[in-house]
Amino acid sequence: MPDIAKLIGGKWKLIILQILIFHGMKRFNELRRKIDGITQTMLTSQLRALEKDGLVSRKIYPEVPPRVEYTATKKAIALSRMFKEMHNWWIKYESE
Repeated sequence: MPDIAKLIGGKWKLIILQILIFHGMKRFNELRRKIDGITQTMLTSQLRALEKDGLVSRKIYPEVPPRVEYTATKKAIALSRMFKEMHNWWIKYESE
């Protein structure tokens, strides 16, 4: 069984998953604009890792230039409740 920290651990993976789970399909540059401070290289590596782990799917359209869309998989969408609970926890304790 894979380690959960390896699957979704780290600052960038959580942000990417949150965007794709709650806001739906995004293209690479849309993700990059939504994630303050992430480099193109880091976004690429994080998306590849998430795709390898079955949390993100990538669809490439044969256009010039190629259009690539990223979506959360059913496996990732199953994390929605966890993200909502984390958000509720943040709201409850952010003022402390």
